Amino acid sequence: MPQSGESTDHVLGQEFLTWLWYQSDTAPGAFTDQNGASFSVSMEQRIVVQGGEGDARETASVSGSSSPLREARFGLGTGKKVSRALVCLEKDGMEFQLNLRAEDFCLGSLKTPKLDRNDSDDDPDALLLEKIYLMETCAGLLDSLYARFLKLRLSRNWRSEVALLGQWLTKTA
Repeated sequence: MPQSGESTDHVLGQEFLTWLWYQSDTAPGAFTDQNGASFSVSMEQRIVVQGGEGDARETASVSGSSSPLREARFGLGTGKKVSRALVCLEKDGMEFQLNLRAEDFCLGSLKTPKLDRNDSDDDPDALLLEKIYLMETCAGLLDSLYARFLKLRLSRNWRSEVALLGQWLTKTA
């Protein structure tokens, strides 16, 4: 149930990012897109967790290239939820990196795989079209992640998933 002042979208966004961190840590390669092709997810380097509201709102931001993100994990153990994260998606040798915010699902600083500039010799629009294709691929992967989360979140299995997430927290905190 949303706390006063928080929208349902914000709460769902926090739950999604928190669940995604748990899933990416316990089964990073167990994701599939809309066509059934597998891809992997990792959340690393930068995670922000928040809890409380108004003047009592607490935020913990953790970053580091090889950080175990202990402070953020500790924050989850105290009831905070992930509000922003650096998400890495990898499919078929392509790696996408983006910042995702829980409150509005806003994508920030999307990095797609590097474009092959040699392909643009024949068609001046080739680089633009390839970039659009890569952005659509990334959006499709995110859509499949969120669809999987919503299916689970709205099912009877959500309580057992929350229990497993709690066990994950006690093992990794």
